[in-house]
Amino acid sequence: MPDDARVTDRGGRRKPGRGRLLVGDLAGGLTAAILTLPVSMGYGMLAMAPLGDAYVAHGVRAGLYSAIVVPLVAVALGARTPMAFAPRSVVVFLLGSVTVHNLVGAGLVDLANVSETVSIVCLVVLLGGAFQALLGALRLGSLVQYVPFPVMAGFQNAAAVLILFSQLGAVLGFSRAVPPGEILAHLTEARPLSALVALVTAATMLGGARLTRRVPPIVSAVALGTGAYYLIAWLAGPHGLGPTIGRVPTSVPQPDQVGAFASLLGEPRLWAHLPALLTAALSLAIVASLDGLLCAKTVMDAVGGRSQGNRELLRLGLGNVAAACFGAISGGVNLGASFAALRGGARSAAAVVVTALTILLAVVALGPVMGLVPRAVIAGMLAVVAIQLVDDWTVQLARQVFGRRSTSWTTLGVDLAVILGVATVAIAVDLVAAVGIGVAVTAVSFLATMSRSAVRRVYAGDTIHSRKARDPRLAAILAGHGRRIVVFELEGPIFFGTAESLAGRVDAAVREGATHVVLDLKRVSEVDSTGAKIIEQMASGLGARGAALLLSHVGGGGRLRDQLAHGGALRAVTSERVFLDTDHALEWAEDRLIADELRGVTTAELPLERLDTLAGLEEAERRVFTDLLERRAYRAGEVVFREGDEGRELFMIVKGTASVRIRLPGHERDNRLATFSPGTVFGEVALLDAQPRSATIRADDELVCYVLSQDAFETLKKRHEAIAIKLLANLARELSARLRRANRTISQLEA
Repeated sequence: MPDDARVTDRGGRRKPGRGRLLVGDLAGGLTAAILTLPVSMGYGMLAMAPLGDAYVAHGVRAGLYSAIVVPLVAVALGARTPMAFAPRSVVVFLLGSVTVHNLVGAGLVDLANVSETVSIVCLVVLLGGAFQALLGALRLGSLVQYVPFPVMAGFQNAAAVLILFSQLGAVLGFSRAVPPGEILAHLTEARPLSALVALVTAATMLGGARLTRRVPPIVSAVALGTGAYYLIAWLAGPHGLGPTIGRVPTSVPQPDQVGAFASLLGEPRLWAHLPALLTAALSLAIVASLDGLLCAKTVMDAVGGRSQGNRELLRLGLGNVAAACFGAISGGVNLGASFAALRGGARSAAAVVVTALTILLAVVALGPVMGLVPRAVIAGMLAVVAIQLVDDWTVQLARQVFGRRSTSWTTLGVDLAVILGVATVAIAVDLVAAVGIGVAVTAVSFLATMSRSAVRRVYAGDTIHSRKARDPRLAAILAGHGRRIVVFELEGPIFFGTAESLAGRVDAAVREGATHVVLDLKRVSEVDSTGAKIIEQMASGLGARGAALLLSHVGGGGRLRDQLAHGGALRAVTSERVFLDTDHALEWAEDRLIADELRGVTTAELPLERLDTLAGLEEAERRVFTDLLERRAYRAGEVVFREGDEGRELFMIVKGTASVRIRLPGHERDNRLATFSPGTVFGEVALLDAQPRSATIRADDELVCYVLSQDAFETLKKRHEAIAIKLLANLARELSARLRRANRTISQLEA
């Protein structure tokens, strides 16, 4: 929920020297401070002004203190980037709303007692910061991001409308706070020249970039708006203008609210309203956390880094706890100032410190000057913020739904209905109720999403095989019995909501005849203790029924393997049936399936007459052909030939296996393209087209091949043309069979 337009400044430049880096941090920090000053003043007023005219100056000071304390605490807690911090529009507006509707309405706050009311507001900030820090400490920041976008869009749009209407009183120059609903009854008290000042401010802020790029639009707007106010006062007198901010207390921030908090804890009235207080603080924490996470990610994307969401939440939460002790309002990540600092040359947290100290100097030295800023100027600035806060996606969504511009307009209509529902509750009831509805919708959406089947796709071993090439007799076994191998491709988290459904589908597959079940975990993000326990039960249950459970894409380390190990799943599956990829899991299952069908496998060499390459040869022709062959043996790991070699030989395997492997870029392991087993051939392409070898072949174990050399092949063509024709026909049939298998696999995968 950005308050300012995003301006990225990505890396790719040469790293500057230390002196240049310090100059950049100084310039960037000063630029960010100039932008942050009016924003902090305005948002401080936004938070406190609903409480009455007596709170305006306190609000300005609270906003400025937030821009000092929160960044310094963040840097002290390890922040190392030039990410700027300041109050945020939606967050502070929510703070003012919960104070008025939940605390004043409940009788906890006595508006006549200004100091106590300010302390209670700060207590809400402190509790909200504590909740925010707790979310970060418990690594629950990612859960906040499960809030559906329509919910946040509705909340954001409601805040935009409410902020805009909350400024009408200041725009019309009322000398005291007038609720939006009572403005018509007090129009006689309006001072129309204030509206002109607000209009000048808003117009300058919207079009300031067209006037000059040297001065930020918000600075130009405050300067021109204030100048217009005093020019009108000089020409027409002050009677047609609204009030200024008034005297702003100027002093170095002190943690004087700590004693006030201690006094409040002794108030029975506070404990009686504790549920309302905690509800307000939790609502503040949820909105502030989501806003902080989104803004932090935006800034880190710009600097080319990675946002550490939970750490950012912890820093922001503790920063807000500290800010509350100094009498400040909630702070967050200031996008506009962050990008301005980056453009100014900031590259480290030193810029953040420069910004905070510059604002501190301004608070101490320029308090009387700040008090002269007209409230109409701040109102014009906040009106522009409200307009910019309207969610663009909502506008596009409405156009698509009402214009029927999308084929899925009914689905989009549901999103639009959620947006309007949340916004309506926020406007008609209050923002806390809208947050509550948002949390409820999030919970339902989360459960619905998480409870969806974790099964992405299911396929059987008769349509998709491993990359191990087999002779036609064994391939026929897989074609006829491959349905006994079933692969479940899984995705998302495997937890209590999805594991039981998965177990049911696996059980159904076994009842239909599956004897080898592979769980492909490549796209699984997490396995909780319940999911791991159910996988353990599946492995034990399948073993008792004569079936086997295999796991693929479980590496030698990492979070997923640890979760499976701690839940007992790996122990039940056994290390023999845990594989780095699905290809090797399929090969293992195919080998066991073939062994079952053949009632055991032999390690003896395959007789030459069993080779499909010799199919159709008469006895005499077979003797002629075999006399031309050379028997070769290779040790495990020995290279048969390498990519680019000029060899022109055909290899026919009678014992062992050989694999084509490639090294994966950026990985420690290689990937198997294919494996050739007894009864299969390789090297036929180079024999036929006389081109260099297209891949490297390595023996997996003790390998025995019969080799037809180029010279022997030429002899066949010249002296035994019939044998050569039969050989070429058999090779063509082998290549055709491989192509058909590849087509079936591609078709199955695309389906």
